[in-house]
Amino acid sequence: MKRIFAIIFVAVSSVFVSCDDDLEYEDFDIVENFNFLWKEIDEKYCFFDYKKDSIMRWDLVYDKYLPKVYYDCDNVTEYFDILAAMLGELKDGHVNLYTSFDVSRYDFADNTPIDFDYNVVNYNDRYLGKDTRSVGGFKYKTLRDGKVGYIYYGSFSSSFSSGNINNILNSFEDTDGLIIDVRSNGGGSIANVNALVSHFIDETTVIGYRVNKTGPGHSDFSSPVAEKVSPNNTGIIYKKPVYVLTNSRCFSATNEFVYAMKGLPRVKILGGKTGGGCGMPFTTELPCGWKVRFSANPCYDKNMQITEFGVDPDIVLHLDEELAYKQKLDNIIETACDYIEGKKK
Repeated sequence: MKRIFAIIFVAVSSVFVSCDDDLEYEDFDIVENFNFLWKEIDEKYCFFDYKKDSIMRWDLVYDKYLPKVYYDCDNVTEYFDILAAMLGELKDGHVNLYTSFDVSRYDFADNTPIDFDYNVVNYNDRYLGKDTRSVGGFKYKTLRDGKVGYIYYGSFSSSFSSGNINNILNSFEDTDGLIIDVRSNGGGSIANVNALVSHFIDETTVIGYRVNKTGPGHSDFSSPVAEKVSPNNTGIIYKKPVYVLTNSRCFSATNEFVYAMKGLPRVKILGGKTGGGCGMPFTTELPCGWKVRFSANPCYDKNMQITEFGVDPDIVLHLDEELAYKQKLDNIIETACDYIEGKKK
């Protein structure tokens, strides 16, 4: 089918989209840009082998969307929508098409429980209401009469210093354990992940592995390269029990933080399976000037398990929505506190 279209295109004069002046684009060849985008993904996207049972074959995607470029595209926004829909076939939140008027994104929404009520946690004096401190994107306070330290971190895009972490951990010196709540954290900077992990390890630790694309084939990858984090030699190393709270809205860098912390001697993961998203993004430019970002380097946990599809918690626990609604209680936080206080084994 793909070859048939190629023959037709030779016989047809070049097809152009005339872009609106407001969009600040010159006329461009829609077939050339379509073919460029399809080939870039075909040769450099890293999850074809892992998703072969859940996404359409990429050659069939070509056959599906090329006719749409010819027959269903009358303006630049319709052209954008066609390319965005094609990229959506990858079902990958790290795949985006960038223009001056829109950005495509894959909707992660599914039927998995969210397991987090922002209002219950942030506006309830039992948790982060009154007497909460905030620095570097972290909100923190002690719970259970000072026995439990609690940190909520909403985005790994929020920068912080080692001094920020030292001050937070120092304030928890007399606690019996710590909760790090990253539920609904959509990701951010890997550097922030490593910086935070460095306060919870005693020695240089392999937290996972990464491979690099080495050729155009869907299986062309390098040997795994270990990702290591060293302890923060100038800061506080927290050596008491730690519970990391997770849900299905933990993506990207947060996914990496969870698999980095999982299995550390004093750490347990509590909550729901993370949402995944572990491919290191690569960005390139189409001939028309639009940019595309996609996953190019897959990541694995310390056991060489792919983490693109999420990380399982050590202890599965879902939010009791009735309890949250009626009593403004978060049973996931309460359970972590019970573990730290020795009320649960």
